[in-house]
Order: sequence, then structure tokens, then C-alpha cells
Amino acid sequence: MTSDGLYYLDHAAATPVDERVLAEMQPYFGERFFNPSSPYAPAVAVRRDYFDAKARLAHTFGAKADEIIITAGATESINLAFSAVTGHVVISAIEHDAVVAAAKRHSHTLVAPTEKGIITPEAVGAAITPDTELVSVQLANNEIGTIQPVRQIAEKIRTIQAARLKENNKRPLALHCDASQGFGQIDIHTARLGIDLLTLNAGKMYGPKQVGLLWVRPGVHVEPLIVGGGQERGLRSGTENVAGTIGFAKAAELADRHRKSEAERLSKLRDTMEQTLANAFKQAVVSGHPKKRLPGSLHISMPGLDAERLVFALEQRGVMLATGSACAANKNTRSHVLTALGMSDELADGSLRLTFGRLSNEENCRQAAAIIVEEVKKEYERVGRA
Repeated sequence: MTSDGLYYLDHAAATPVDERVLAEMQPYFGERFFNPSSPYAPAVAVRRDYFDAKARLAHTFGAKADEIIITAGATESINLAFSAVTGHVVISAIEHDAVVAAAKRHSHTLVAPTEKGIITPEAVGAAITPDTELVSVQLANNEIGTIQPVRQIAEKIRTIQAARLKENNKRPLALHCDASQGFGQIDIHTARLGIDLLTLNAGKMYGPKQVGLLWVRPGVHVEPLIVGGGQERGLRSGTENVAGTIGFAKAAELADRHRKSEAERLSKLRDTMEQTLANAFKQAVVSGHPKKRLPGSLHISMPGLDAERLVFALEQRGVMLATGSACAANKNTRSHVLTALGMSDELADGSLRLTFGRLSNEENCRQAAAIIVEEVKKEYERVGRA
């Protein structure tokens, strides 16, 4: 629940900045305002703080400071991951809009998910051609919460890459993973995932918005999208966002430190909400894999209802949730994720995404569930399907 008494169930769209994060950022808006590229002592000290923050941030997912590029959010990081591609790309059909848009600039293939939203290594392998240079598969879906077998996909790609080399095909083949959803809920470690490029977003983990990163494994090539003074090893010019990076590092440390306990807490809240809604509405359909999904994610569809109308009614009673990703909702289009799952229009149009986080607790989730049940019943009565 927010400070003004609203029930917030849309943590996948945005999270509030943690007070501890804001406290670490605050000095860099005031007395430590200096440009880190300037030569005098106070600026040099700020530069040290900036690189220290990058090191702390990188450490949370098993990387080094000089392997990460700070960006203005996940969308820029994703575009940077695609920047050096000249050949074919493979992405899952349920990627975030930013990945889909980046892929459309190239020859590309969409890999269909299973009914439960899983992208299998076999399907990815079948989509890779001798011209494929980049594969992009998200760690966890932003709408249905399904967690992907990224490690197994990475192993499939390595096998294909080894076979290529035997045929003297030296075209690069890298695996990018958009892990914007899930940090602080599931394990994210570059070596364990076996990936080459990783996107993270501070605004999804109780850090500042418009701050993201791209991790690039040594030996993988990307091209700068923004040129100028040569900051970030020449890969992302512009005065460094010191306060944002300081906040990002603190947010990542806090999320990583409490990951296991928070995952357990969120899964209990989600399961209770799911059971309440499923018991009240036998026709309700829960999407995504029942076990391989984010602890704080619940996607449920009410067939025959207009979810957008329902979301508006719930907002009037203080419950804030979504019909899907914030990007898709803003464009007023049917979710490409649900379409890829083969969901009927009737079911897709009645879909709700509830995502839980630090503003969620047992009491406010119980109250929100009661309100949701009441409003869904009203809508079914209105359309004559009570």
C-alpha cells in the first residue's frame, strides 16, 4: 500500500525509490555535484565514488566494473546490445517491446513459446542460421512472469557456435538477456547464466528511473549509439550520471541481500491472491508456468470481461494494477505476449497483471483481493454472465 492508502499491485511497471537509496544519492545533487571528468580534487573524488559504485553494482551479478556501461535505462541498453549486429537475429516472440523493436531493424526470427510461456533451447537452436549473430531471450517475462531456461539456451548456442567454427564460419554469435524483471526475486549471475550481454534496469529494483546498464562480456563487440566526450570507454558518451549510478548500486545491493527472504514472502502473497480469485471465479485462467515464474507475478484472465474497464473501476477504489506491460497499455493494443501464447481474444481482453513487491503485505493484499472480487462480480453481472 502506498503512503496515501492506495493498493499498489503493479511493481513490474515501476517501484518506488528506497529511502536508503535516495539517502546515498542526495549528496551528489548538492555538495558533491562536481563533474567527474574535471581535474581538480573534489571532482576526482566524485569520479572515485562513481567507479566504486560501478564496482559494487557489477559485483551483485558477478561482473567487473569495466564490463558495464551505464545507460539511461533498459531500452537504451537493449539498443546498445543490438548495435553491432549486421546479420540475422533471433528473439523470443514474448520479449519486451524494446527488444522486438530493435530486432525489427534486422533480418530476424521470432521463437514461439510453449503454452506455458517457456522458450525451449531446441526452438532457439532451430531458429539459428549460419548468418545469426545475436540471440535475445529475456530472463523472466514482464507480463506472465515465466522464467526462461537461459542457461540451457546458452549451452545450445555454444554447441552451435562450436559446430560453426569447425565449418570455418567465424561470424559472432552472442546471447543477450534482458533481466529487467526479476532482480531481487531470482538469482542473476552472468557466469551461471552463461550469457554474453545483460540488461538491467534500476527503476525495477527500487532505484532511480532512467538508469540502466548493459554488461558486455570481454571479447563481445558493441558500437556506441551516443558519441561525444568518450565516457564509458567510448561506448556511451555524456557526463556520467553519478547520482543515478550511486543509487543503482545501493538498490542492487539491497535487492540482492534480501533476495531469498523477499522471494519467499512474495510467493506467499501471490499464491494467496491467486487462490482467492480462482476460488471466487471458476472460469478464471492463470497464465504462465505454475512453478517457473517470478515469485511476485500473477497473470489471470477473466473471460468475457473488458479488463481496461475493470482496471478503471478498481482504480476508483484505490487498487492499482495493469492489463499487461505499461508500454502495451499506453499504446492501447492487445498484448503480443498473449497472442504468442495462442490466447483467444476474449480471454486476452479480460487479462489482469498483478505484481507484488515491497509495498505489498498480507493485510493490504487481503483487502485488495476483496475489492477485486467485488468489482469482477459487478462486471459479470453487468454483462449478464453472473
